[in-house]
Amino acid sequence: MKIIVDAFGGDNAPLEIIKGSRSAKNDFGVDIALVGDKEKIFSCAAQNKISLNDIDIIDAPDVIAMTDQPGEILKSKKESSMAVGLQALADGKGDAFVSAGSTGALVMGATFIVKRIRGVKRPAIGSVLPSNDKPFLLLDCGANADCTAEHLKQFAQMGAIYSEKFVKVQSPRVALANIGTEDSKGDRLRHEAFDLLKDTKEINFIGNVETRDVPYGCCDVLVADGFTGNIILKLYEGVAGAMMANIKSIFKKSSITMLAAMMVKGGLLALKVRMDYSEFGGAPLLGVNGVVIKAHGSSDALAIRNAIRQAIGAVEADVAATLAANMDHMVIPKEYQHAE
Repeated sequence: MKIIVDAFGGDNAPLEIIKGSRSAKNDFGVDIALVGDKEKIFSCAAQNKISLNDIDIIDAPDVIAMTDQPGEILKSKKESSMAVGLQALADGKGDAFVSAGSTGALVMGATFIVKRIRGVKRPAIGSVLPSNDKPFLLLDCGANADCTAEHLKQFAQMGAIYSEKFVKVQSPRVALANIGTEDSKGDRLRHEAFDLLKDTKEINFIGNVETRDVPYGCCDVLVADGFTGNIILKLYEGVAGAMMANIKSIFKKSSITMLAAMMVKGGLLALKVRMDYSEFGGAPLLGVNGVVIKAHGSSDALAIRNAIRQAIGAVEADVAATLAANMDHMVIPKEYQHAE
């Protein structure tokens, strides 16, 4: 198995990407191919005493920046590390692609270079997040700001398949993110999506949920349009970070509280790991013909290592092929179909 990694995607590239890839190579034993400016990769590795002896390098002279328009990956940025890496995946030179670069560019590139699974209208980013019960899958997390009800139905179906095959949840509970639990709540999009989802026999749809109930484990798959999902994701990350910072501050107030911290150190460390996005690594782009993992833009070496670990698991679970095999069940009633 070979995992292709965008060496110049994200805020901490290329050093943290190289370090994370080295760690993944050591820990998991898979083949790694770093994509980017070859001279800069070797120079960075040498300066930081990181061995690249058993890591392949795919040369790509350009970089797509966060400020670039997503469509440039298909035009002026064809030689960027992200575009070259996606093309390598499409050409069968690797089994998965990992990038911490621009979300918009990654979605655009994967859609048109790796291409969508036949029948999928929009690929969706799915993030596995912690709850008080067990992890749940949130999608879409930012690939599609504007969605139709049919898109949300397909997100629910792809999410249910991913949750069952990869997260190992039997008959995952699928819910629609809304402002209330009643069937009549929400705007037109939520009303139409609710009607579609309740009639979808292939999923275990439990109805609307309020996002305040999500951290308590009310569902296994939470469906939202990309705008709403991204807000939920970023707020989730922010609240987790603020909570851990406050707990740390409380325990540092006095010698007594520091002693108390020592007594519960194991539990606190477990909580920190549980709430840390870097432990999850990245989010799969579901609906394309291959394994594409979007890592957080601020990923450090640990997050990149874990994103590679997630890519390995998705390849082993044959997620893309499983989604493709189940597309026959993702039929949208004509009254809900919109022209793309």
